[in-house]
Amino acid sequence: MYLSRDTVKSLALLGENIKLARLRRRLRTTQIAERAGISRPTLLAIEKGSPKVAIGYYAQVLFVLGLISDLKDVALDDVFGRKIQDIGLVVKKRAPKRSKKSGDNDGNAK
Repeated sequence: MYLSRDTVKSLALLGENIKLARLRRRLRTTQIAERAGISRPTLLAIEKGSPKVAIGYYAQVLFVLGLISDLKDVALDDVFGRKIQDIGLVVKKRAPKRSKKSGDNDGNAK
């Protein structure tokens, strides 16, 4: 699997931030791993930003640390995506309504 340099850096930063959050709370790796329902080696891989760890495990560790609400804000303010979306939106114009004259559609000639 190829990962861009930016992706690798972002995962490493996420892992580092998770580790800092754990240390600030003065929690041991064994405590977090147990509470998250993962192994200690998996937690250590998360703290290193490993791309091989499922995102669900990252989310569970964030939950245990009380930081899960930060995850829901990812891509919340997607300015670039909204611009692309707005360009693609086409406003459909309806054809003007035709007025019906009596006798036009009833099949009876007058």
